Formats: sequence, C-alpha cells, structure tokens
Amino acid sequence: MLRLRSTYTLPVQQTIRIRSTRHGWCAVDNSLHDQETLVKIGIIGAGNVGSVLGRRFLEAGHEVTISASSPASPRLAEAASWGANVATAAEAATWAEVVLLAVPFTELGATLTVDVTIALAGKIVIDAVNPLAADFMSLLLGHTTSAGEQVAARLGRSCVVKAFNTILASNFASPELGGNRLLLPVAGDDPVAKKTVLELGKQLGFDAVDAGALTNARYLEPMAELLIQLAYGQGMGTNNGWTLTRA
Repeated sequence: MLRLRSTYTLPVQQTIRIRSTRHGWCAVDNSLHDQETLVKIGIIGAGNVGSVLGRRFLEAGHEVTISASSPASPRLAEAASWGANVATAAEAATWAEVVLLAVPFTELGATLTVDVTIALAGKIVIDAVNPLAADFMSLLLGHTTSAGEQVAARLGRSCVVKAFNTILASNFASPELGGNRLLLPVAGDDPVAKKTVLELGKQLGFDAVDAGALTNARYLEPMAELLIQLAYGQGMGTNNGWTLTRA
C-alpha cells in the first residue's frame, strides 16, 4: 500500500548506534537530535492529532508517512494531497526513524499488532496517547501506571517518549495562544531519544521541556484530561492550553 513521493530526498543519516534502555534495546541515531537534521517520521493514526502534526512536520522539512485504521479513510487522501506518504501501520513503522503513535487508548491492542511491534523495534516512538474513557471525560488508569508505560511495556525494544499529549488537537496548528508559547512536556527514559523529541517540538515552535522519566507520564496524562474538562465540561472551548512561567 505504501505510496511514496519521488521529489524529496533526505540527507544521508549517520550510523545508528544501539543503546540499552530501561525497557529494552533501542537503536538511536545520535545525529537525530541535531536541529539541522531532517528525519523520516511515521505516524500511526490519521485522526485530529496525527493529521495536524503530520502536516506540521512536513512544513518543518521532514518526510512523513501516515497510516490510518482504514485504508479508505478520507484523512489519508487529504494527507497525500499535502505531500505525505500513505501506508499501512507496519509499513510506516518499518520506513520511519521516528514514529508518532496517535490512536485512541482503547485501540492500542488492535493497532500494535505483532508486525507493527516488530517494525517498531529499535525506533523512537512518540506516545501521544491519553487513556481517555469513551466519553473523554475521565481517565481509564493512573496513579500507579500510565498509557505511556503501557505502550513501553508492549514495545519492549523501542524507545518510548511521552509527548504531544498535553495539547488539545485544535491547537497543534499554532504553537502560541494569547502570545504565549504552549508548553510541551517530554518524558522518557532514553536521553538521546528524549532529546530528539525535544528538538522536534522546538522545531514546531512549542516550549518543549524535559519532564523527566517515562513514569512522569502518570502526571502528564491528567493534564490533558483537565484541559478537556475545562474545554467541554466547563464550556471554555478549546482555545486554551498550558504555559510554563519562569522567574
């Protein structure tokens, strides 16, 4: 199914070095965290989050391959129209150097099949998943674990980094609200993988901040739920987000 554009060529990457991480073995290219390096970004999930971020990454100069739960999804045709490659999840994971996982929490089992899990081995996986209930108004887990940790447990040979989950999807198109840059906390256990994701966030204009270990996803995911409560439960609308004030 993979449909590739022929007009874009990435610079040759440096040799990938294998690193031992808390959750397994991960192949991380030390050049990927360089601000000048363009990377191949695969996106699993063509919903509100994956589609907007895919377009933003393309605009930043990266090459993007995106997949959806259905090959007939109109989101894929839209993505192809603005220059993304279209593929299955396994193809996108195999092709990419960095993969953004942007699917509903309840679909993780169906999404992370054996083929996809194998393809993600040695890759940086950005987990943007929040463990939302069906009505979006509560979390399905927390305190002692997180969606980020559960993704890492499923992908034992990948470098999982929690990011892009604390910003409402409607605000990904612009990194600022009210003149302030939106906060992008980034949590993970592998320092090189985390630095790569921090640089990607900065390239998109967000205030990307190192939020510590992956276990801190337990605190980042409730931040997303509070935004949802404010936006929909309290009727404030989606034009809101987190900023970090520094003295």
